[in-house]
Amino acid sequence: MNEEPTVFVGVDWASVEHQVCLIGPDGPVQRAFAHDADSLGAMMDWLAANASRPQDVAVAIEVPHGPVVEALMDRGFQVYAINPKQLDRFRDRFSPAGAKDDRRDALVLASSLRTDRHCFRLLEALEPVVVELREWSRMADELKEERNRLTNRIRQQLWRYYPQALDLGEDPGADWFLDIWALAPSPADATRLTDKKLARVLSANRIRRINASEVRSILGRPALTVAAGTAEAAKAHIAAILRSLPGVGRIVLATLLAEAHQAIQARDYHAIRTLTGVAPVTKRSGKSCRVEMRQACSHRLRTAVYHWARVATQHDARSKARYAALRGRGCSHGRALRGVADRLLAVACAMLQTRTSYDPLKPSQQMTKAA
Repeated sequence: MNEEPTVFVGVDWASVEHQVCLIGPDGPVQRAFAHDADSLGAMMDWLAANASRPQDVAVAIEVPHGPVVEALMDRGFQVYAINPKQLDRFRDRFSPAGAKDDRRDALVLASSLRTDRHCFRLLEALEPVVVELREWSRMADELKEERNRLTNRIRQQLWRYYPQALDLGEDPGADWFLDIWALAPSPADATRLTDKKLARVLSANRIRRINASEVRSILGRPALTVAAGTAEAAKAHIAAILRSLPGVGRIVLATLLAEAHQAIQARDYHAIRTLTGVAPVTKRSGKSCRVEMRQACSHRLRTAVYHWARVATQHDARSKARYAALRGRGCSHGRALRGVADRLLAVACAMLQTRTSYDPLKPSQQMTKAA
Protein backbone atom coordinates (compact mmCIF):
# COMPACT_ATOMS: atom_id res chain seq x y z
CA MET A 1 0.00 0.00 0.00
CA ASN A 2 1.35 3.46 -0.91
CA GLU A 3 2.43 5.89 1.79
CA GLU A 4 0.32 9.05 2.23
CA PRO A 5 2.45 11.93 0.91
CA THR A 6 2.99 15.17 2.80
CA VAL A 7 4.83 17.10 0.08
CA PHE A 8 3.29 17.66 -3.36
CA VAL A 9 5.35 18.59 -6.40
CA GLY A 10 4.43 19.63 -9.94
CA VAL A 11 6.98 19.32 -12.75
CA ASP A 12 6.37 21.10 -16.04
CA TRP A 13 8.72 19.09 -18.25
CA ALA A 14 10.63 20.80 -21.07
CA SER A 15 13.57 20.05 -23.33
CA VAL A 16 15.81 22.82 -21.92
CA GLU A 17 14.53 23.85 -18.49
CA HIS A 18 12.05 22.22 -16.11
CA GLN A 19 9.77 24.35 -13.94
CA VAL A 20 9.16 22.76 -10.51
CA CYS A 21 6.62 23.79 -7.87
CA LEU A 22 6.79 22.26 -4.38
CA ILE A 23 3.85 22.60 -1.98
CA GLY A 24 4.82 21.80 1.58
CA PRO A 25 3.75 22.99 5.04
CA ASP A 26 5.02 26.50 4.24
CA GLY A 27 3.17 26.88 0.95
CA PRO A 28 4.28 26.71 -2.68
CA VAL A 29 7.91 27.25 -3.70
CA GLN A 30 8.96 27.59 -7.35
CA ARG A 31 12.34 26.67 -8.86
CA ALA A 32 13.74 25.98 -12.32
CA PHE A 33 16.26 23.27 -13.25
CA ALA A 34 18.15 22.79 -16.48
CA HIS A 35 17.98 19.50 -18.37
CA ASP A 36 21.40 18.08 -17.55
CA ALA A 37 22.75 15.51 -15.12
CA ASP A 38 23.96 17.98 -12.47
CA SER A 39 20.74 20.00 -12.46
CA LEU A 40 18.51 16.94 -12.31
CA GLY A 41 20.59 15.65 -9.42
CA ALA A 42 20.20 19.01 -7.66
CA MET A 43 16.43 18.82 -8.20
CA MET A 44 16.28 15.36 -6.60
CA ASP A 45 18.35 16.55 -3.63
CA TRP A 46 16.10 19.60 -3.17
CA LEU A 47 12.94 17.46 -3.17
CA ALA A 48 14.47 14.96 -0.74
CA ALA A 49 15.55 17.76 1.60
CA ASN A 50 11.93 18.91 2.00
CA ALA A 51 10.68 15.56 3.34
CA SER A 52 11.83 13.11 5.97
CA ARG A 53 11.41 10.14 3.60
CA PRO A 54 11.26 9.81 -0.20
CA GLN A 55 7.84 8.13 0.11
CA ASP A 56 6.45 11.37 1.55
CA VAL A 57 7.00 13.19 -1.77
CA ALA A 58 4.35 12.90 -4.51
CA VAL A 59 5.29 14.30 -7.91
CA ALA A 60 2.85 15.09 -10.73
CA ILE A 61 4.03 15.24 -14.35
CA GLU A 62 2.32 15.03 -17.73
CA VAL A 63 4.82 12.78 -19.53
CA PRO A 64 4.79 9.27 -17.97
CA HIS A 65 8.27 8.37 -19.22
CA GLY A 66 11.66 9.88 -19.90
CA PRO A 67 14.79 10.78 -17.90
CA VAL A 68 12.99 13.05 -15.42
CA VAL A 69 10.45 10.36 -14.52
CA GLU A 70 13.17 7.72 -14.27
CA ALA A 71 15.29 9.92 -12.00
CA LEU A 72 12.31 10.61 -9.71
CA MET A 73 11.35 6.95 -9.44
CA ASP A 74 14.98 5.96 -8.88
CA ARG A 75 15.06 8.19 -5.77
CA GLY A 76 11.90 6.53 -4.40
CA PHE A 77 9.44 9.39 -4.92
CA GLN A 78 5.80 8.65 -5.75
CA VAL A 79 5.30 9.74 -9.37
CA TYR A 80 1.87 10.41 -10.85
CA ALA A 81 0.92 11.06 -14.48
CA ILE A 82 -2.14 12.84 -15.84
CA ASN A 83 -3.77 13.18 -19.23
CA PRO A 84 -3.01 16.60 -20.80
CA LYS A 85 -6.73 17.13 -21.40
CA GLN A 86 -7.47 16.70 -17.70
CA LEU A 87 -4.65 19.07 -16.82
CA ASP A 88 -6.19 21.63 -19.17
CA ARG A 89 -9.41 21.45 -17.14
CA PHE A 90 -7.50 21.88 -13.86
CA ARG A 91 -5.73 24.89 -15.38
CA ASP A 92 -9.12 26.67 -15.63
CA ARG A 93 -9.21 26.82 -11.83
CA PHE A 94 -6.22 29.16 -11.83
CA SER A 95 -6.82 31.07 -15.06
CA PRO A 96 -10.39 31.23 -16.45
CA ALA A 97 -9.03 33.22 -19.40
CA GLY A 98 -7.06 30.18 -20.54
CA ALA A 99 -3.62 31.76 -20.10
CA LYS A 100 -0.77 29.26 -20.18
CA ASP A 101 2.53 29.65 -18.38
CA ASP A 102 5.14 27.03 -17.46
CA ARG A 103 5.41 28.22 -13.85
CA ARG A 104 1.64 28.22 -13.48
CA ASP A 105 1.41 24.75 -15.00
CA ALA A 106 3.83 23.44 -12.37
CA LEU A 107 1.64 25.02 -9.67
CA VAL A 108 -1.50 23.54 -11.24
CA LEU A 109 0.07 20.07 -11.25
CA ALA A 110 1.16 20.26 -7.61
CA SER A 111 -2.10 21.77 -6.35
CA SER A 112 -4.31 19.38 -8.32
CA LEU A 113 -2.32 16.38 -7.08
CA ARG A 114 -2.84 17.59 -3.50
CA THR A 115 -6.62 17.99 -3.86
CA ASP A 116 -7.55 15.46 -6.58
CA ARG A 117 -4.99 12.67 -6.37
CA HIS A 118 -7.60 10.13 -7.52
CA CYS A 119 -7.54 11.77 -10.98
CA PHE A 120 -3.85 10.95 -11.42
CA ARG A 121 -2.27 7.62 -12.35
CA LEU A 122 0.47 6.28 -10.09
CA LEU A 123 3.47 5.10 -12.11
CA GLU A 124 5.32 1.93 -11.24
CA ALA A 125 8.88 0.96 -12.08
CA LEU A 126 8.95 -1.28 -15.14
CA GLU A 127 11.03 -4.38 -15.65
CA PRO A 128 14.05 -3.75 -17.93
CA VAL A 129 12.66 -6.14 -20.55
CA VAL A 130 9.38 -4.15 -20.67
CA VAL A 131 11.27 -0.89 -21.11
CA GLU A 132 13.22 -2.41 -24.01
CA LEU A 133 10.06 -3.91 -25.50
CA ARG A 134 8.28 -0.55 -25.36
CA GLU A 135 11.19 1.10 -27.13
CA TRP A 136 11.10 -1.49 -29.90
CA SER A 137 7.35 -1.09 -30.38
CA ARG A 138 7.68 2.70 -30.63
CA MET A 139 10.59 2.31 -33.00
CA ALA A 140 8.37 0.20 -35.24
CA ASP A 141 5.78 3.01 -35.31
CA GLU A 142 8.47 5.40 -36.46
CA LEU A 143 9.67 2.95 -39.11
CA LYS A 144 6.12 2.53 -40.36
CA GLU A 145 5.75 6.28 -40.76
CA GLU A 146 9.10 6.39 -42.53
CA ARG A 147 8.00 3.58 -44.86
CA ASN A 148 4.85 5.48 -45.80
CA ARG A 149 6.88 8.60 -46.50
CA LEU A 150 9.35 6.76 -48.71
CA THR A 151 6.56 4.90 -50.52
CA ASN A 152 4.93 8.22 -51.37
CA ARG A 153 8.23 9.41 -52.81
CA ILE A 154 8.42 6.29 -55.00
CA ARG A 155 4.87 6.93 -56.19
CA GLN A 156 5.76 10.51 -57.07
CA GLN A 157 8.80 9.45 -59.10
CA LEU A 158 6.84 6.79 -61.01
CA TRP A 159 4.17 9.33 -61.81
CA ARG A 160 6.86 11.46 -63.49
CA TYR A 161 7.89 8.91 -66.13
CA TYR A 162 6.21 5.52 -65.57
CA PRO A 163 2.55 6.05 -64.50
CA GLN A 164 1.35 2.75 -65.96
CA ALA A 165 3.36 0.92 -63.28
CA LEU A 166 1.10 2.45 -60.61
CA ASP A 167 -1.83 0.49 -62.05
CA LEU A 168 -0.25 -2.76 -60.85
CA GLY A 169 -1.27 -2.13 -57.24
CA GLU A 170 -2.02 0.47 -54.59
CA ASP A 171 1.24 -0.01 -52.66
CA PRO A 172 4.41 0.80 -54.60
CA GLY A 173 6.39 -0.14 -51.51
CA ALA A 174 5.23 -3.77 -51.56
CA ASP A 175 7.97 -6.36 -52.04
CA TRP A 176 6.49 -7.88 -55.20
CA PHE A 177 6.00 -4.44 -56.77
CA LEU A 178 9.61 -3.51 -56.12
CA ASP A 179 10.81 -6.87 -57.47
CA ILE A 180 8.96 -6.20 -60.73
CA TRP A 181 10.33 -2.66 -60.88
CA ALA A 182 13.83 -4.10 -60.49
CA LEU A 183 13.20 -6.24 -63.59
CA ALA A 184 11.77 -3.33 -65.60
CA PRO A 185 12.73 0.07 -64.08
CA SER A 186 11.62 1.95 -67.23
CA PRO A 187 9.05 1.55 -70.03
CA ALA A 188 11.86 0.58 -72.39
CA ASP A 189 12.89 -2.28 -70.09
CA ALA A 190 9.27 -3.44 -69.86
CA THR A 191 9.24 -4.36 -73.56
CA ARG A 192 11.88 -7.03 -72.86
CA LEU A 193 9.96 -8.74 -70.05
CA THR A 194 8.79 -12.33 -70.41
CA ASP A 195 5.86 -14.06 -68.76
CA LYS A 196 8.28 -16.59 -67.25
CA LYS A 197 10.25 -13.95 -65.33
CA LEU A 198 7.12 -12.20 -64.14
CA ALA A 199 5.46 -15.46 -63.10
CA ARG A 200 8.52 -16.33 -61.03
CA VAL A 201 8.28 -13.01 -59.12
CA LEU A 202 4.53 -13.31 -58.56
CA SER A 203 4.83 -16.92 -57.38
CA ALA A 204 7.68 -16.12 -54.98
CA ASN A 205 5.56 -13.36 -53.39
CA ARG A 206 2.33 -15.41 -53.49
CA ILE A 207 0.48 -12.87 -55.62
CA ARG A 208 -2.63 -14.34 -57.24
CA ARG A 209 -4.83 -11.32 -57.90
CA ILE A 210 -2.89 -10.53 -61.06
CA ASN A 211 -1.06 -12.83 -63.50
CA ALA A 212 2.09 -12.42 -65.56
CA SER A 213 0.28 -11.60 -68.80
CA GLU A 214 -1.71 -8.82 -67.13
CA VAL A 215 1.45 -7.35 -65.62
CA ARG A 216 3.22 -7.35 -68.98
CA SER A 217 0.16 -5.82 -70.66
CA ILE A 218 -0.02 -2.98 -68.11
CA LEU A 219 3.69 -2.18 -68.24
CA GLY A 220 3.67 -2.38 -72.03
CA ARG A 221 1.24 0.51 -72.45
CA PRO A 222 2.49 3.53 -74.44
CA ALA A 223 5.07 5.45 -72.44
CA LEU A 224 4.97 9.15 -71.58
CA THR A 225 7.09 11.52 -73.61
CA VAL A 226 9.53 13.04 -71.16
CA ALA A 227 12.60 15.24 -71.42
CA ALA A 228 15.93 13.56 -71.98
CA GLY A 229 17.41 12.33 -68.71
CA THR A 230 14.09 12.36 -66.80
CA ALA A 231 13.71 8.58 -66.76
CA GLU A 232 17.32 8.05 -65.71
CA ALA A 233 17.04 10.66 -62.94
CA ALA A 234 13.81 9.15 -61.61
CA LYS A 235 15.29 5.63 -61.70
CA ALA A 236 18.30 6.82 -59.71
CA HIS A 237 16.00 8.58 -57.23
CA ILE A 238 13.92 5.44 -56.67
CA ALA A 239 17.06 3.32 -56.27
CA ALA A 240 18.27 5.69 -53.55
CA ILE A 241 14.91 5.49 -51.81
CA LEU A 242 14.94 1.68 -51.87
CA ARG A 243 18.30 1.58 -50.16
CA SER A 244 16.75 3.32 -47.14
CA LEU A 245 13.35 1.60 -47.13
CA PRO A 246 12.91 -0.17 -43.74
CA GLY A 247 10.85 -3.27 -43.06
CA VAL A 248 8.02 -3.25 -40.53
CA GLY A 249 7.12 -6.34 -38.47
CA ARG A 250 3.93 -7.28 -36.64
CA ILE A 251 4.20 -6.06 -33.05
CA VAL A 252 0.66 -5.86 -31.76
CA LEU A 253 1.46 -8.06 -28.76
CA ALA A 254 4.65 -6.16 -28.01
CA THR A 255 2.73 -2.87 -28.06
CA LEU A 256 0.10 -4.17 -25.65
CA LEU A 257 2.70 -5.50 -23.23
CA ALA A 258 4.81 -2.34 -23.39
CA GLU A 259 2.14 0.39 -23.35
CA ALA A 260 -0.41 -1.26 -21.00
CA HIS A 261 2.00 -3.12 -18.74
CA GLN A 262 0.43 -2.07 -15.42
CA ALA A 263 -3.15 -2.77 -16.47
CA ILE A 264 -2.24 -6.17 -17.91
CA GLN A 265 -0.25 -7.08 -14.82
CA ALA A 266 -3.27 -6.21 -12.67
CA ARG A 267 -5.64 -8.03 -15.07
CA ASP A 268 -7.71 -4.84 -15.02
CA TYR A 269 -10.14 -5.28 -17.91
CA HIS A 270 -11.82 -1.91 -17.42
CA ALA A 271 -8.48 -0.06 -17.39
CA ILE A 272 -7.29 -1.86 -20.53
CA ARG A 273 -10.44 -1.11 -22.51
CA THR A 274 -10.13 2.55 -21.48
CA LEU A 275 -6.45 2.80 -22.41
CA THR A 276 -7.06 1.19 -25.80
CA GLY A 277 -10.06 3.40 -26.61
CA VAL A 278 -12.45 0.44 -26.80
CA ALA A 279 -14.65 1.70 -23.97
CA PRO A 280 -17.19 4.22 -25.36
CA VAL A 281 -18.05 7.56 -23.77
CA THR A 282 -21.67 8.36 -22.87
CA LYS A 283 -22.71 12.01 -22.89
CA ARG A 284 -26.01 12.98 -21.23
CA SER A 285 -27.52 16.44 -21.04
CA GLY A 286 -31.21 16.93 -20.38
CA LYS A 287 -33.13 14.60 -22.69
CA SER A 288 -30.12 14.10 -24.94
CA CYS A 289 -28.05 10.94 -24.61
CA ARG A 290 -25.41 9.83 -27.10
CA VAL A 291 -22.53 7.37 -27.12
CA GLU A 292 -19.29 8.40 -28.79
CA MET A 293 -15.86 6.95 -29.46
CA ARG A 294 -13.34 7.56 -26.70
CA GLN A 295 -10.67 10.09 -27.70
CA ALA A 296 -8.67 10.11 -24.46
CA CYS A 297 -6.59 6.97 -24.92
CA SER A 298 -3.21 5.74 -26.12
CA HIS A 299 -3.12 6.00 -29.90
CA ARG A 300 -0.48 3.27 -30.09
CA LEU A 301 -2.75 0.90 -28.15
CA ARG A 302 -5.76 1.92 -30.23
CA THR A 303 -3.88 1.07 -33.43
CA ALA A 304 -2.68 -2.23 -31.96
CA VAL A 305 -6.14 -3.46 -30.94
CA TYR A 306 -7.57 -2.26 -34.26
CA HIS A 307 -5.23 -4.56 -36.17
CA TRP A 308 -5.78 -7.34 -33.62
CA ALA A 309 -9.53 -7.18 -34.16
CA ARG A 310 -9.18 -6.81 -37.92
CA VAL A 311 -7.08 -9.97 -38.22
CA ALA A 312 -9.31 -11.83 -35.75
CA THR A 313 -12.35 -11.23 -37.96
CA GLN A 314 -10.48 -12.93 -40.80
CA HIS A 315 -9.33 -16.03 -38.89
CA ASP A 316 -11.63 -16.50 -35.87
CA ALA A 317 -15.21 -17.61 -36.50
CA ARG A 318 -16.64 -16.02 -33.35
CA SER A 319 -14.94 -12.71 -33.99
CA LYS A 320 -16.17 -12.79 -37.57
CA ALA A 321 -19.72 -13.50 -36.37
CA ARG A 322 -19.59 -10.68 -33.82
CA TYR A 323 -18.34 -8.26 -36.46
CA ALA A 324 -21.14 -9.31 -38.84
CA ALA A 325 -23.76 -8.92 -36.09
CA LEU A 326 -22.60 -5.42 -35.22
CA ARG A 327 -22.52 -4.41 -38.87
CA GLY A 328 -26.01 -5.82 -39.25
CA ARG A 329 -27.20 -3.53 -36.45
CA GLY A 330 -25.96 -0.53 -38.43
CA CYS A 331 -22.59 -0.05 -36.73
CA SER A 332 -19.74 1.40 -38.76
CA HIS A 333 -16.65 -0.64 -39.63
CA GLY A 334 -14.62 1.03 -36.87
CA ARG A 335 -17.36 0.62 -34.25
CA ALA A 336 -17.75 -3.06 -35.15
CA LEU A 337 -14.01 -3.67 -34.83
CA ARG A 338 -14.01 -1.96 -31.43
CA GLY A 339 -16.77 -4.34 -30.37
CA VAL A 340 -14.67 -7.29 -31.50
CA ALA A 341 -11.63 -5.88 -29.68
CA ASP A 342 -13.70 -5.41 -26.51
CA ARG A 343 -14.56 -9.10 -26.49
CA LEU A 344 -10.97 -10.13 -27.18
CA LEU A 345 -9.69 -7.99 -24.31
CA ALA A 346 -12.24 -9.50 -21.92
CA VAL A 347 -11.27 -13.02 -22.95
CA ALA A 348 -7.56 -12.20 -22.66
CA CYS A 349 -7.99 -10.83 -19.12
CA ALA A 350 -9.95 -13.92 -18.09
CA MET A 351 -7.24 -16.17 -19.53
CA LEU A 352 -4.61 -14.29 -17.53
CA GLN A 353 -6.68 -14.54 -14.34
CA THR A 354 -7.30 -18.28 -14.68
CA ARG A 355 -3.95 -19.00 -16.40
CA THR A 356 -5.68 -21.04 -19.07
CA SER A 357 -5.43 -21.14 -22.85
CA TYR A 358 -8.06 -19.75 -25.16
CA ASP A 359 -11.16 -21.93 -25.41
CA PRO A 360 -13.45 -20.82 -28.26
CA LEU A 361 -16.30 -22.89 -26.81
CA LYS A 362 -16.52 -20.84 -23.60
CA PRO A 363 -16.26 -17.19 -24.57
CA SER A 364 -19.21 -16.03 -22.50
CA GLN A 365 -17.85 -17.59 -19.31
CA GLN A 366 -14.45 -16.02 -19.90
CA MET A 367 -15.95 -12.57 -20.47
CA THR A 368 -18.08 -12.86 -17.30
CA LYS A 369 -14.99 -13.66 -15.20
CA ALA A 370 -13.09 -10.69 -16.62
CA ALA A 371 -15.96 -8.29 -16.00
